[in-house]
Amino acid sequence: MNDISRDTSVVTRFAPSPTGFLHIGGARTALFNWLFARRNGGRFVLRIEDTDRERSTPEATEAIFEGMRWLGLEWDGDAISQFSRVDRHAEVAHELLARGAAYKCFATKEEIDAFREKAKAEGRPPLFLSPWRDADPSTHPDAPYVVRLRAPRDGETVVEDAVQGRVAWKNETLDDLILLRSDGTPVYMLAVVVDDHDMGVTHVIRGDDHRTNAARQSLIYHAMAWPTPVFAHIPLIHGPDGAKLSKRHGALGVEAYRDMGYLPEAMRNYLARLGWSHGDDEFFTTDQAVAWFGLDSVGKSPARFDFAKLENLNGQHMRAASDTDLLTQIDALLAAQQKPAIPPLAREKMLAAMPGLKERAKTLNELIDSAYYLLAERPLQPDEKAAKLLTTEARALLGRLTTHLQNASEWSVSGLEEIVRAFAEAEGLKLGKVAQPMRAALTARAVSPGVFDVLEVLGREESLARLVEAADG
Repeated sequence: MNDISRDTSVVTRFAPSPTGFLHIGGARTALFNWLFARRNGGRFVLRIEDTDRERSTPEATEAIFEGMRWLGLEWDGDAISQFSRVDRHAEVAHELLARGAAYKCFATKEEIDAFREKAKAEGRPPLFLSPWRDADPSTHPDAPYVVRLRAPRDGETVVEDAVQGRVAWKNETLDDLILLRSDGTPVYMLAVVVDDHDMGVTHVIRGDDHRTNAARQSLIYHAMAWPTPVFAHIPLIHGPDGAKLSKRHGALGVEAYRDMGYLPEAMRNYLARLGWSHGDDEFFTTDQAVAWFGLDSVGKSPARFDFAKLENLNGQHMRAASDTDLLTQIDALLAAQQKPAIPPLAREKMLAAMPGLKERAKTLNELIDSAYYLLAERPLQPDEKAAKLLTTEARALLGRLTTHLQNASEWSVSGLEEIVRAFAEAEGLKLGKVAQPMRAALTARAVSPGVFDVLEVLGREESLARLVEAADG
């Protein structure tokens, strides 16, 4: 038996072509398959469709693996290479020949082109009808041939799609699909069916652009007397403007989203909502998605990719994450971006400041940027907005404030706030007029966590040194 795996439980698969990265549409397809398998206690398998040997490199395949791992979509068992199974694909084609469900076609390219041109001129569909379909084998020439499926000519082929509903094709519109090329290599359509059968796939969940493939693949299943899997064709992803998703919309590899500072759990949440819903829930955990996911809640209409929604969800997941987990994710991001790791002392300060940092940031990159004050060494380099806050008057104000802070009996948020409020009142100023130049002096940014939290995290010595430095100009 050539089966890779066969049991009665749910088996889904993700079968990407290695193009150098895992794009966002593929990631969503992988997620839906993963969720469905996990929801039903089944298996989720990965197959690399690497029969295009020019494009299929080890590096391109590894990029798929890396994207899947970052998303947290671990597959069951070893990933399967479609190319490694070409002998098995050819074996099935020859079995179809032996059953009479396929035939040898000796028509040349020139003959096929001429047939189609004539059909077009006569106003007939250009569907090629091979003269070799019912030819006596004794008439077969000693010449190259392809193996074609003997598709039915009347009636219809029906697929009960778990998302799209009943879909039917008139058989007269389906050609005798080539199974083996003249050089003996199998075509993609045959390979997919054989691999899905041998891997025990029970549910084929994929993009709606594959819907027409389901008709032709169903014919191969029927010809081999194999059980046909449940087909579920999920809506495509469009850009915010309703046009087909492109790079300008966000059709990037998942590693690009990683590098932009998005969390994998936020990406899983957002991708799940592209075409699937659970009531009005927008923010949910992966465990909740697994518990809720079902094909009956997948819509038929294209989903629209929206960066603003993704960013908003990411901010929610960052606030929901533990401080230590966020620091671990920052470590992984810096390593992936080949940037220096956070020094040990700065790590402690960053962990202490994390509650305030994650309240304002929507991405890890924003969080890292807002933590600049924890990682930077004096003299700080204020950004443009912070520099505008450090006017001559503001520097003089900081000089007067520093004297009061130097006498602080305790270096705590409440104690420091009391001192600064009293100072502002004595100066006849609102608290913000003092806090803003303080923030610029302490963090070199115009936006940061609460200024009293910043003072506490930096500590007495470093805080006073930065304020003196700013006051001196």
